[in-house]
Amino acid sequence: MTRSTPSKPPAAPALFALLILLALTASAGCSTATEPAPRPSAVRHTAPAPSASASGTPTDAAWVQLMTPMNEKAVALLTLAADRATEPRVRAFATQLRGGQEAELGRLRPLLARMGLPDTDVHAGHAMPGMVTESDLAAAKAAKGAAFDRLFLTRIRDHLRHSAQVSRSEITAGARADAKRLAAALVTAREAALTELEALPGATRALG
Repeated sequence: MTRSTPSKPPAAPALFALLILLALTASAGCSTATEPAPRPSAVRHTAPAPSASASGTPTDAAWVQLMTPMNEKAVALLTLAADRATEPRVRAFATQLRGGQEAELGRLRPLLARMGLPDTDVHAGHAMPGMVTESDLAAAKAAKGAAFDRLFLTRIRDHLRHSAQVSRSEITAGARADAKRLAAALVTAREAALTELEALPGATRALG
């Protein structure tokens, strides 16, 4: 019996270029039908690769492979804020948002597995918009008092904004129904979190 050729995930630089393209075409209401084919990834798969139809499109792969590490890094910052933020309302916000981000990871990681994609961070070492970096985490660990709160509010605001933007692109240009449903849920959650964040003590000064 003839089997279809497995679809491989795009390499990390190609993913970044694809996501920029998605953001532009989604805002302009354009089609991504003519987007170039991404380069194969050098990452080895430890699980059997699914058929091309099960893997979805490069758009779907790019989205889930970005959202997963974005949430993981955000959870690390939220964990710090839940313990160290000066304002009680900021600590409560961080605790609640951490729970939501962890719940999303509980859906993103199985989606990676269903698509036959590696569970490693293919964006490690890249400057991805909205991604909490190791430098951000180091700065947060060193900051105290109001300085910590300001750093936390600005970084988590960027995470929420950029992850919502890319998720809107997945809704517009993605192909997998399960990925698009999850992207829609992420957008709704981020819009609510941004509204709550902007009302927190110190947010006006921190966010400008």
